[in-house]
Amino acid sequence: MCSSDLALMLLVVGVFLGDKAQHLVSRLCILVLLLAAVSVYLVAPPGRLEVFGGAFTLDDFGRFAKVLVLAGCALVLLMAQSFLVREHIARFEFPILVSLSALGMMVMISASNFITLYMGLELQSLALYVLAAFDRDNLKSTESGLKYFVLGALSSGMLLYGISLIYGFTGALGFDAVAQFLGANKVSVGLIFGIVFLAAGLRSEEHTSE
Repeated sequence: MCSSDLALMLLVVGVFLGDKAQHLVSRLCILVLLLAAVSVYLVAPPGRLEVFGGAFTLDDFGRFAKVLVLAGCALVLLMAQSFLVREHIARFEFPILVSLSALGMMVMISASNFITLYMGLELQSLALYVLAAFDRDNLKSTESGLKYFVLGALSSGMLLYGISLIYGFTGALGFDAVAQFLGANKVSVGLIFGIVFLAAGLRSEEHTSE
């Protein structure tokens, strides 16, 4: 069972039990994240694994990065409990959003082409948009969520435009295929523009998340 299925199951539990289930859902999310980290480190087959036509790759460094992400998100949930209670925003959606954001980060880690990278980036960002505006009664929180959403949409547009230019001039979406094209052919002006838009979109997403 994948992390998204477990997150949806915990969402159903929270909907039926209400905000009083926040501590239960948070503990379950921490448990799921830690079990996923153990599964990635111990259960996943060693070596390089490619699925979905090479769009999704798992290697040793990817396993290490995923364990760091999962352990970090579990630590965030553990440390956030007292803060959420103190600020009166202890709701069951918080741990679920953190878990879905971790899922997006793991997709990005294993991405081998631009489409998979974009899907993981958006999955992470959509959860973070809501987390930024989680305190609905706080004007600054709502403002930060709205600004994050607007700037994130702009960054996504730049990223997609850059990807479309790269695909148009190379005929490939995979990282390895694009690298081979750049090594074997003369770089055109359009391809340079595509790389610039791609880098600007990624940099904008990084700056916005900060």
